[in-house]
Amino acid sequence: MWLFVYGSDGKQNMHTRLIMMMKDFKVMKQEIDNFARFYSILKRLPYEGDREELKKELVSQATNGRTEHLREMTKKEYIQCCIFLEKKTEQDPLRKSFREALRRARSIVLHLLQQIGVDTADWSKVNAFCRSQKISGKEFKELGIEELEALQKKLRAIQKKNMNL
Repeated sequence: MWLFVYGSDGKQNMHTRLIMMMKDFKVMKQEIDNFARFYSILKRLPYEGDREELKKELVSQATNGRTEHLREMTKKEYIQCCIFLEKKTEQDPLRKSFREALRRARSIVLHLLQQIGVDTADWSKVNAFCRSQKISGKEFKELGIEELEALQKKLRAIQKKNMNL
């Protein structure tokens, strides 16, 4: 509803012009105040560049170029974007097979560590063992598949050496 104020001469005054200029201006109330869902999906996306740039690109695509800022998305756009990204991360067969291979390699290493006497229930002990320069020089969580396979060979050699003593 617009209120038009006319002066005594029957013409619109300055207030009316201001109201008419503002009729196209909309003050958007922020519809979403918790972006945890989006950021948790963003962390899972395989991407090597700047995550902030990726976020801006995803938001821009979800809003058809209207904005690059999460806070300016409508609730509907936000939900649709999150659903699309969740499907992308869960249905990517290459990513699934990589995660499975990584899981298997980690499991084998943990089993071998257990056999040579490292307490695998205590992550600080596992990480301390793995951080040794003679073992891998990295924490367990930072090891890739190739590094885990190389570590398996070292652990089997240690296991074999311990049996010969």
